[in-house]
Amino acid sequence: MIWLVYILGGLAGLVGVIALIGALLPRDHTASRSASYARSPDEVWRAVTDLAAQPTWRSGVTKIEQLSATSFREHGKHGTIAYVVEEDRAPSPGVAGRRVTRIADDKLPYGGRWIFELAAEGAGSRLTITEAGFIKNPIFRFMSKTVFSTASTLERFLADLATHLAR
Repeated sequence: MIWLVYILGGLAGLVGVIALIGALLPRDHTASRSASYARSPDEVWRAVTDLAAQPTWRSGVTKIEQLSATSFREHGKHGTIAYVVEEDRAPSPGVAGRRVTRIADDKLPYGGRWIFELAAEGAGSRLTITEAGFIKNPIFRFMSKTVFSTASTLERFLADLATHLAR
């Protein structure tokens, strides 16, 4: 029985240390990833902004509801997340496209913005996505620095987009 007390005490201590380290880590983070596509900026832009079609090609996204011209709700493996489109500028000759979406739900343990920048590159396009986010919970903050990558969602989006555009 005493061993059970030691084990539970050790686990509680470990969680406490993880929470303390997480509390000392910065709340905010920035991650950025880019990919090139052998498609025109207009084609890539359509794929990025056609929310109704995204559940057919994005991993982990089951449904996207358009709530208004500037807001939508995404359903998937991470639950339901509401977003607001803060900036939306389609690419045009000589001008890069730019879309900025922000998580609109302040009750989530995380939040932030995704900044999509799309520019012509040779005969194709280059899409850069930057996540300017934050993680409120110090235990999740610790996990994001040691176990998970803050860029994994960006990398998955770009890989899914590549597969979609290759069809």
